[in-house]
Amino acid sequence: MRITSIETIPVSLPVGRFRDGMDKVRGRNAPARYDTGRTAAAGRGADPEGTLFLSNVIVKIHTDEGVTGIGEAACDLTEPVDVVKAMIDHHMAPALIGEDPMNWELLVDRVSWDEARGATRHATSGIDLALHDLVARALGISVTTLIGGYRREKVLASIEVPRGTPEKMAEHSAEYYQQGIRGIKAKVGSDPRRDAECIAAIRERLGSAVSIRADANCAYTLAEAKTFCALVERLDAGLELLEQPLEKHDLAGFRELRGATAIPIEVDESAYSLGMVGLILRQDAADIINTKCAKAGGIGGVRLWAAAAQSAGKRIVIGTEWGAGLKVAAKLHLGAAVRNADPVVELTEIMIHELLLAEPLVLEDGYLRVPTGPGLGFALDEAKVEAFRTRGGAAAAGA
Repeated sequence: MRITSIETIPVSLPVGRFRDGMDKVRGRNAPARYDTGRTAAAGRGADPEGTLFLSNVIVKIHTDEGVTGIGEAACDLTEPVDVVKAMIDHHMAPALIGEDPMNWELLVDRVSWDEARGATRHATSGIDLALHDLVARALGISVTTLIGGYRREKVLASIEVPRGTPEKMAEHSAEYYQQGIRGIKAKVGSDPRRDAECIAAIRERLGSAVSIRADANCAYTLAEAKTFCALVERLDAGLELLEQPLEKHDLAGFRELRGATAIPIEVDESAYSLGMVGLILRQDAADIINTKCAKAGGIGGVRLWAAAAQSAGKRIVIGTEWGAGLKVAAKLHLGAAVRNADPVVELTEIMIHELLLAEPLVLEDGYLRVPTGPGLGFALDEAKVEAFRTRGGAAAAGA
């Protein structure tokens, strides 16, 4: 079997809104009475009407035996759509055309140059997902089987709720709950007092059976993080973890915070490369590592990060990446197969925008079942792909 062409299709998906009209990603910081001096960050990729768009590049790897693997690459301000697409079309595809896809790990290594800088990790993740899908399909097995087998058959879906007042965050969480969600990750990092009230309000509204976590996105000082943790503990709000409360390189601060609270501390922005994960682990700066296909370079990269964390007795969380559907599948497979993966998987994209999948996802009391069919286990709805195609169309590099 040989790779004959690689096709890239950029797509942009509009973010939906809650019933009250607020969009499901951009939050609002504490009001002036909290005197934080902080303002909400401007939305990215918004149209003149304020609708936020999230972009991905669909990647299809075609072979001479008719087997096609499909993946997707994330896009952001550091690796925008045009850059990701050009990197795959003009640099990665020529290195892969004519090669045997069954040598998939070698081929991912071939396109993953300059790992320390990490500037191609999004594009690499698209190639990686497509190769995993292709190889598993060729073998007639699922990606979960390909990477080790089923440790669990379903995972609990956790959905991000943007910043707001305690009343609004509880209302938005309840809206998700009514749609079948049983895991909430609350965006905090505004004022620690108001943020603690938000966590307590969500817990009061949803009850004790729901997973509640928090993400500060680097926004607290060490003193503010300590205040937030102390208040949440005093309120007995059952917070399962606090993600990235401090600036990403403040590993000494993370270590001190861990000693000051019983709430597990997770790093996300700090964990931006395998080398940085190693440093975090050596300095004992976190309880949990947030991993993502996009930042680790794909399924293979997440498994490497997980192995590093396991060597230090730590677990990983498979984190939010706003994919078009195939990254949802990849995260389900990782959640099923990786030994030290948390059973709660962040799947915000299933609630905030259209997925380009042929079959709808079905929540079962907050859980999603892990696919068992060949490859990633999901097919694209080509009509949806066409409807959400970003101007510029598709390109294929081939022999």
